[in-house]
Amino acid sequence: MQTDKIIIKGQVQGVGFRPFIYRLAQQFKLTGKVTNISGEVEVICTGPEQSISAFIKAITEQSPPLAKPQVSSRRSIAFNHFDAFEITVSQKSTHADIHIPPDFFTCDDCLDEMSDPAQRRYRYPFTNCTQCGPRYTIIKSLPYDRPNTSMAEFPLCDECNAEYVNPIDRRFHAQPLACEKCGPELSFKKQNVVVNGNEAAIQACIESISQGDIVAIKGIGGYHLVCDALNAVAIEKLRERKHRPDKPLAIMFPFNPDRPEADYNFYTETSATEIELINSPQRPIVLVDKKAQCNLPENIAPGLNQIGVFLPYSPLHHFLLNHWQGPLVATSGNISGEPVITDNKQAEHRLANVCDAFLQHNRPIVRPADDSVKRQMFNTTMLIRGGRGVAPVELAMQKKLKDPVIAVGGHLKATVALAWENRVIISPHISNLDTPRSLEVFQQVIDDLQSLYQVKAKQIVCDAHPGYQSTRWAKQQDLPVHEIYHHHAHAGVVAGQFPDIKNWLMFCWDGVGLGADGTLWGGETFFGKSGNWQHLAGFKPFYLPGGDKAGREPWRSASALRWETGDFSLPDINNSKLALEAWKKKINSPQSSAAGRLFDAASSMILGITHGSFEGQGPMQLEAIIEATPEANGESISLPIVKNQIDWQPLLPVLLDNSLSKSYRATLFHNSMAQSIIDQALQFKKQYDFDAIGLSGGVFQNRYLVNRIMTLANNHELTVCLPEQIPVNDGGLSYGQVIEYLHHE
Repeated sequence: MQTDKIIIKGQVQGVGFRPFIYRLAQQFKLTGKVTNISGEVEVICTGPEQSISAFIKAITEQSPPLAKPQVSSRRSIAFNHFDAFEITVSQKSTHADIHIPPDFFTCDDCLDEMSDPAQRRYRYPFTNCTQCGPRYTIIKSLPYDRPNTSMAEFPLCDECNAEYVNPIDRRFHAQPLACEKCGPELSFKKQNVVVNGNEAAIQACIESISQGDIVAIKGIGGYHLVCDALNAVAIEKLRERKHRPDKPLAIMFPFNPDRPEADYNFYTETSATEIELINSPQRPIVLVDKKAQCNLPENIAPGLNQIGVFLPYSPLHHFLLNHWQGPLVATSGNISGEPVITDNKQAEHRLANVCDAFLQHNRPIVRPADDSVKRQMFNTTMLIRGGRGVAPVELAMQKKLKDPVIAVGGHLKATVALAWENRVIISPHISNLDTPRSLEVFQQVIDDLQSLYQVKAKQIVCDAHPGYQSTRWAKQQDLPVHEIYHHHAHAGVVAGQFPDIKNWLMFCWDGVGLGADGTLWGGETFFGKSGNWQHLAGFKPFYLPGGDKAGREPWRSASALRWETGDFSLPDINNSKLALEAWKKKINSPQSSAAGRLFDAASSMILGITHGSFEGQGPMQLEAIIEATPEANGESISLPIVKNQIDWQPLLPVLLDNSLSKSYRATLFHNSMAQSIIDQALQFKKQYDFDAIGLSGGVFQNRYLVNRIMTLANNHELTVCLPEQIPVNDGGLSYGQVIEYLHHE
C-alpha cells in the first residue's frame, strides 16, 4: 500500500471531472480525496501501486466527453490512511493553471429528461448537468463553484441540493443546476402586458411569432432577434427596423435526435461533413448551400446561394423550436455593428424600436458570447467567427514568453488574446470598435481574461495603424506597447497553427491594413517565418478615392482601376466627377494594393453594385453567381508579375465586357486570382526554399477561391495551409500579433 499525489491539468473545470475521479477511485478501490486548486485537480490516493497506476491510465482513457485532462505529475508522499474517498472544497493557489470551459450544448440525458412527463424537470427550459449548460458566460471568478457564478442568487431547493452533494449523481457539483422550484424563470413582455411562468411565457412567445412579430429572446450568451423564417413580411420588417437591408440572417431549425438533419435538409444541400459540423457539440452556425428550389424567402440571404444553419443548443431553444415545429430566423440581438446585448433592461431600451416583444429570463449573463460561425472549405473547416461553444480558444505555443502580454487585435471583428508562458487564450468575437458600447465590452473582455486566468499583462501588442481604436487604447495604457504590422499578424495566424513548417510562402489578402512602407497593403506575398517576413510581391497599387469609404462603396474601387488605366469614360454617378478631381489631386485617395478592393471592383463591374450595406457584400454576391464549367477546364487570365507587382490590368477588358455572361466573368475572375497564387508559387520556388503555402486574410473566406487554389496546388504537388481554429479574417489578428511578438522577443 502507498499514498500518491497526482496533479491533473487541462480542461478539468466545469466538466464533471471531480465526480468522475470519485467514481474511478471507487472502481479501483482507492481511498483519499480530490480537490480543485485554481484550475488544476489534485488527487491524493492510497492503495496498491498497481491499482493507482491503472487508475491514472483510466483518467485519460475514460474521462468525460467534455474534459481534456493531462496528468502532469505523480509522486509518492508519506503514507496516509483514509477511511473513504471524498471530494473536498475547492482551494485557491498562488500558481493558477486555469482552463475556462466554453458554454456547452444540452446533452442527450437532459433532453430526454425534459421530454419525460415523469421527470421533475419535464419541460423546464434551464435544465443542465455536469456535461452541459452555460459556463464561460456565467463565471464571475474562479474556482468554478456556484457562489462564483451568476447562479449564486438562486439557492438550491432540497431536491436539487441532494443531487448537488451526491457524488454518484450526474449533477454532482453542476454549478448551473436548477429546477422549476429554485431556478431561473421566463417572462414574456409585449407592450405593457407581462406573462410570467415558463409554460405561459413560451406559449405567448409562439403566438407572437405566429402573428408576424419580432421577438428578442435571451439565450446563453446574449439575445437573438427571432421571427418566422417562412414569413417574408416579418423578415423585411426585421431588416428595416435593424437597418440591415442585405446581410444574411441565420436560421435555427428544430432538432430531431432520430433524424438530426431532416428539417434543414428540406431547404439545403449539405455534405456529410457539414451535417457533422451542424450537429457538433459547439452547435455553430454553418454556412451551407440552398437547394435550387428552396422554399425559404429570398430576403433571408439576398443575392446569395448559401444560408447560415444552426440547431438549438440550450433547453430554452429546444423548448421553443419543439413548440414552433419549423425554422426561425435567429440573428444577433444587437444594434448592428455592436456586441450582442446581454442585459434585460438594456435590451428593452436599446431594442425597443426593433422588437415587438421580449422573451427573457432572470439568470444574469456575465459576459457576451455571440454564436460561432463555420464554413467547410475543400478538405478543411474554417472558423469565420469565434463565439459561444468555441471560445475562449486556448492554443499552445512552441516558445515561452518572458512576460504576459495582451494583444488587442485590429478595428473590425475585434478579438483580444491573453498570452503567458506557452499559452494563448483568444476571446470570443466582440464586434467592430466603432461605438461606445463596443469599446466598453472590449475593455470588459480585456479585464475579464486577466481576472479569470489570474494573469496580469505586462506588455501590450497592437496593430501598427494609428487610427484603430484598439491601437489608441493600447497607447493610453501605462504599459510598454509593441506594434505589429497588420499583414504580418495575418501571416502569424497561419504560422502559429502550423509550427512544424520552417519557411512559408505566405499570401495575405484582405481589405486594407497599414504596410511597412506606409501605404495600405492587402494583396501581399511574403517569404519566411514569424518574426522575419520578407515582402516579395503585392498587387499593383492604385489610389482609392474616398479612402475608407471604398470598403462599403465598390464603385470607388471599380472607378480607381479604370482611372489608373486612363479610362475616364464613366458616367457621373455617385458624384464620381468630384471623386475623380480629388483622385487626380490625390486628396483623400490613399494608395492601396488590396486584393479585397479588387474583388469589390469586380463585383461592381460585373453586377453593377455601387454600394454595399455590409462589408464584403459585393464579393459574396459575386461568388454566388459562379458557374462550374469554366473551372473544370481551368480557364483563366494570366496576371504577369512585373517588378514584384502582380498586374491586374489584363482582367479589366473581360470584367467590363457586357456581351459575356455575368456568371462566366465571375468564374473567370476567381480562376485568374487563384491562378495568380500558383503562378507566384512556381516562380518564387526557383529562388526561395519554402515548405508550404499559407493563406490568410478575409479574402480567403471565399470558398470557391480557396477550393480552386487547393485544386491547382495539388496538381503541382504544393502544400497549402489554412487556419482552422482561429478566424482567417481580422478576428484572428490578436492571435497573430501574439505569435509575431513571441518571435520578436
